[in-house]
Formats: sequence, structure tokens, C-alpha cells
Amino acid sequence: MPQRKYVGVTGLYQVDYMEASKLLHVVQQIFQRLFPSPLHLCYICRQTDNERFMMRLKSMVAALVMVLCGVVASAQTDSTFFVKGSMGRLAAHLQLPALSQGEKCHVVVICHGFTGNMEEPLHRALAARLLEEGFGVMRFDFNAHGRSEGKFEEMTVLNEIDDAMAVIACVRKLPQTDGISLLGHSQGGVVAAMTAGRLGSRVVQRLVMMAPAAVLRDDALRGNTMGAMYDPWHAPEYVQLPSGVRLGRAYIQTAISLPVYETAARYDGPALVIHGMDDRVVPYTYGERFQREMTFCTLNLIPGENHGFGANLSYAVSLAVDWLKAPMSR
Repeated sequence: MPQRKYVGVTGLYQVDYMEASKLLHVVQQIFQRLFPSPLHLCYICRQTDNERFMMRLKSMVAALVMVLCGVVASAQTDSTFFVKGSMGRLAAHLQLPALSQGEKCHVVVICHGFTGNMEEPLHRALAARLLEEGFGVMRFDFNAHGRSEGKFEEMTVLNEIDDAMAVIACVRKLPQTDGISLLGHSQGGVVAAMTAGRLGSRVVQRLVMMAPAAVLRDDALRGNTMGAMYDPWHAPEYVQLPSGVRLGRAYIQTAISLPVYETAARYDGPALVIHGMDDRVVPYTYGERFQREMTFCTLNLIPGENHGFGANLSYAVSLAVDWLKAPMSR
């Protein structure tokens, strides 16, 4: 796929170069139709008949408005940009459905998992389905992941929560935003749950946790994260994970005392947990506990499925999207 070029920034997101070029060409054609030459424009300006000039000017403005409205109404927004995060710039990807002027939509912020990124098949599938249903979607890479800045050995769940809050603040400023939901997978599910617990339902209207990795606290206490062994009470400066990245001491120390369920329980809005019953990375019992601890939480278990939902990925995506679009009292 060719790289997209950007001509500048409008509000919080960049304008696609090709779309800007097309719009500029149309505007130039309108000016040429209304004012065939610079001398013609000067002649009109010198006329004592100001009413005639104003009528021509109004026609020009009306034509431009019609063009701009047509562009807004006929095209989806697909923008990449950076958000200032806790540990540096965060790569973000905003997608909005085709909206008419002044129209708004509900935006779902998606949080990826440990060592993951926003371009994983699950997140791309979620974004595609959500757009089909009229939702806006904001995907992003946490610090030290994907195209975002930061060092992996300095990453912790707590600074990922700060990242999520920065992205939510960005989405809230968009003029097209009419409510926000938060969705996370694996460690991103923990981050989403704790972020929702901090912000409450006035900011995060709905919460979806897919295979939420609350096991990370127990893993740290056992001294075993993703197969890397260590002494949790005398953690080294960093631990080399089998994947090749270095997990820092700060991650281990914060994970040991991380109040995952306690913080998530403060969320007073509707929540959904989707978990595979054959998940060997995060046993589904950790998902069950979210249902017990949270006031308005629904649990949906998928028999025979693993941490990434495998062959049932499209089914898991449908469960999440159908729940998000369904009317509910809370």
C-alpha cells in the first residue's frame, strides 16, 4: 500500500494530500467560472454598483459551501496523527463514517495488548465492523509499541492508563464526537477497565473487555511474565522476554500491587467481558471475576476458543459490536 502524504493539520487530525488536492482543484474551477480573469475581478471591485459585486460574492461563497458540504457528506474520515502521551508521542488512527455537516457519531477507542499494536487482525476487524454500523473508531499504539515513542523497559500498566486517558481527551475534543466507549484486548482490556474506573460512565459510556489480562498481577507475583523468570521481590533492572524485548523493573513492581479489580469496580456504566474458555494465556476465570466485581457487567464465554479467538475471531467481533450498538437502560 502506498504511503499517504499529508498537507497539514485541521483541528486534531491531518488532511489527506490527495483529498486536499481534489478540493483545491474544484475551488479553482469555481473561481475561474465566477471571475474569468484577474482583470475581471478588479473591474467588478471598481464598480460603483456594490450590490452587483455582493451578489457575485454571495454566489461564490454559496458554491464553495455546497462543495465543502458535499465533500463532508460523501467521504469517510481516515486520518493518522500523533497524540502526546505519558512517555512520548502516540501513533493514532482515527476513522469516522460519512457524516453530514454538523452530524456526530459515537466513537470507540480501542486498546491493544502487551507487545501488540493497533494493526493486529482483531483490531482491524473491529474497526471495519464498527464503521459499518456507524461508529467512529480511534485506534492507537501504546508507548513503546508499534509506531509510538518510548522505551519498552519503561512501559508499565499505569503509564499505559495515562496514554489511554490522553487519547480519550483527544477524542472528546473532536467536533464529531457524540459519546465514547472503550474496548481493550488482553492487557489492553485491563487498561480499558481501569481507565473506565477512573473516568466513570459520564466520560466512558460503555466498556468492552476481550480476554482481559488481570492475570498479569499473579504472573508478577509468581515471577513469571510470558515465560521470563525473575525474583519479584528483588527484580533486576530488566528481564529479557522470549520475544526479544526487555521488561523493566518498574513494570514488575507496579504489577505486583496493581489494583485491577478494585479500580474496575468503580466503573458505574455497562460493561461486557468476552473470553475464550481455552485461553491458556489468561484463564477465563479472570474474566469471570470482572463480572462478580463490577455492578453492570455481562460475561460472554466462547467454548473451545483461545486468547486471540482464533477461528472464532469474527464471532467475537460480532459479540462486541452487537453489544455496543444495542440499546440499554444504562
